[in-house]
Amino acid sequence: MSFTLYDAIVPTLRQLLGALPGVIAKAEELVASSDCTDANLLEARLADDMWPLPWHIRACWMHSAYALDQLADGAFTPDFTAIPESWDEMRSLIADAEERLAAATPQEIDAIANREVNFVLGGETRFTLPGERFLLGFNMPNFQFHATTFYDILRMKGVPLSKRDYMGNPAGPMFEG
Repeated sequence: MSFTLYDAIVPTLRQLLGALPGVIAKAEELVASSDCTDANLLEARLADDMWPLPWHIRACWMHSAYALDQLADGAFTPDFTAIPESWDEMRSLIADAEERLAAATPQEIDAIANREVNFVLGGETRFTLPGERFLLGFNMPNFQFHATTFYDILRMKGVPLSKRDYMGNPAGPMFEG
């Protein structure tokens, strides 16, 4: 059995993306049933020098759907615009990422493996990696960091979440009947 770059990336991204709407729903339930407000959650961050809650959904989108579109041209330039301002905007980014990943093919992802990818920030190339290392060593850890941080901020603010909420369906949406 061969294991492809697609197999290493896409199912896990889709699994974790698939869990995020449920995490958001639990946050909204807390707001509806307590004195916690949307603003208390949306403005929350783990530390003063970290991004607030909605940024982490933007980053999950950026390191999944946006990255796949960027990497086709051999460069990744982070997009720090359009930070979601509501639960619905976060859900929209998640849906967009899920749609893009569902459309990705093994051939498309595997074609990135040997292509050089430049990380460009502020118009300047900061580093270059083979596509496989970029996806596995940069994009995937960034995606997981931001998904985890989103979960952690909400957990810290009292949203009743478990590890299962973070993980979603281990079989992932690709294997649901």
